[in-house]
Amino acid sequence: MDSFYTYALFSEQYNKIYIGYSSDVGKRLLAHNDERNKGWTAKFRPWKIIYTESFETKSEAMKREKQLKTAKGREFIWGIIKNN
Repeated sequence: MDSFYTYALFSEQYNKIYIGYSSDVGKRLLAHNDERNKGWTAKFRPWKIIYTESFETKSEAMKREKQLKTAKGREFIWGIIKNN
């Protein structure tokens, strides 16, 4: 059975966070850090994974991603960063 993940990345160099979902977080991290990537995350490399949550369905992972992208969700992620 496939699992889906909601994840948060942190760019120490730029003090930025990125929240997303994927079925393969390791592969996704490589894509975010790949120099051929031209998306928003390309400007703030390198990224490291600081948080993951596992879900049974893609829709659950997407729902949690949406929650983490709210002000309260971002506050939760920044709390993790500050406590590490």
